[in-house]
Order: sequence, then structure tokens, then C-alpha cells
Amino acid sequence: MAEIRRPSQSGKAGLSMRILLVALVLLLSGCLRQGVYHEVKPGQTLYRISKTYKVEEAYLARINGIPSPKRLRVGTRLFIPDATHTLYVPATVPRPKTETLSNTTPQTKIASGPTKTASVRKPAQKSAPGLKNATKPKLVNTKPSKPNVKMDWPLRGKILRAFGQSGKGGGKGVEIAAQEGSKVTAAAAGKVIYSGDGVRGFGHLMILQHENDVFTVYGFNSLNHVKQGQFVSQGERIASSGRPPSGESARLHFEVRVGKQAVNPILYLP
Repeated sequence: MAEIRRPSQSGKAGLSMRILLVALVLLLSGCLRQGVYHEVKPGQTLYRISKTYKVEEAYLARINGIPSPKRLRVGTRLFIPDATHTLYVPATVPRPKTETLSNTTPQTKIASGPTKTASVRKPAQKSAPGLKNATKPKLVNTKPSKPNVKMDWPLRGKILRAFGQSGKGGGKGVEIAAQEGSKVTAAAAGKVIYSGDGVRGFGHLMILQHENDVFTVYGFNSLNHVKQGQFVSQGERIASSGRPPSGESARLHFEVRVGKQAVNPILYLP
């Protein structure tokens, strides 16, 4: 009888082990979320990738551990949740102009091939100014070019004060009429780098950072709805309009800055 019981017990143990393994596999398969990995190509931005795959930009940045869209590097593999296959994402950021130097370098090497010494020196002397001219745009570009960021109106209304006119902010933005408490939306996707009332004369102020060193400023708000450090999408509500502390009618103070230099917002709005 003892010899019959031992196989029975080992058979039961093996069956129990198989049941546990199957249960574990089913449990793990239920926890794993479907998705694909997208490798970032030159010129692609986090905003354009999120729009292509229809995933919130802020959520995509959070699950992939990206602190800022500006820090998205070429070759980074982004996990795209719920996607079944990779999609084509168009490049929206132009490549640096300095790449043209690599196109001129082979020409000088070809000219320095096995030819006469006199013919080698002449092209070398002529190519030097060409190389200097290729780098000039980067050095001479003192005026801000139109930022490669697609913007929309943060609030629709009459322009009460145009760019360059004297007023609060030194004419560095525009003032748009609005009913008090109107919805103020992000002109473009970006990160909130300031949200508070610590800047005197602007009420509740908000500053967003976008791609290509572009910033937008929203002042005279009665209330800010997002906090510093958050990522927001284009068109997302970020504040409610208010009145200037000076007591003028309700309005929004809106600025666009490329680096530290203010530019006319009207040039970048549809």
C-alpha cells in the first residue's frame, strides 16, 4: 500500500505545481500593458509623437521619465501604451544649418587629391571664405526668428493694447479683452515653469516653456488652474481671466518670448 500512495502524492504535487504556474502566467499577462516602442528620429518632438499616437503629451513624458520635452534625445525609445504598431512621425524641427559644413568638406578633400601642388593650393584658399560664410548665420542671427511652435489664441477678444504700446509690461505683449473668469488656455503644449502671484502688478501670473527656447506669459489672471512643474497640452485650460491690479477692465496680458527677447505675439497666432 505504501508503494501505491507515494506515486499518488507526487502526482498531486506535480499537478498543484502546474496549476500554480498557469495561474502565475495568467496573472502576469493580465498586468502587462499592450504597447510598442517608438525610437525618436532627428527632428521629431514629444508633442508631435503624442499627437500621432493620440496619447496625452504630459502622460507620455511621465511614464517614460522625461522631465522636459526639450530633453528628448534622438535614439530614445519611448513606450507608447495601447499602440499595436509603430507609426510614421513627421519631423517638425529643422536640422542645424551647420550640417552644410559636412557637405563642403568632401569637396576640399577631393580637390586635395593626387594633382599638381599649385592646383591644390588655389582651391584650398578659395574654400576658406566659403566655410566662414557657412557659419555666419549662426553668429549674425541676433533677431529672433519665428519660433517653430504651432500656437493658438489663449483667449478670443478685442486687442486693447497692441505690442509695443506703453502699459503694464513695457509693451512686451498684448492685452486681450475678456469677461472676468473666462477660460484661458495654453497657446501651445509645454511645461509650467511659474504659476503664482509673486510678480507685482500682474495678479496671478503663469509662464509656460515650449520647444526651441520659446516661452509664453499669461498675466492678470484671477485664478491659476495648474501648478509649477506640470505639463499642459495645447488648448488645455490653465487659468481664469481677471482684472489688472490697477483696476482696469477685465483682460489677459499675453506675451511670446524667444529666449529672453519679447516678440509680437500676433505674428505667431492664426
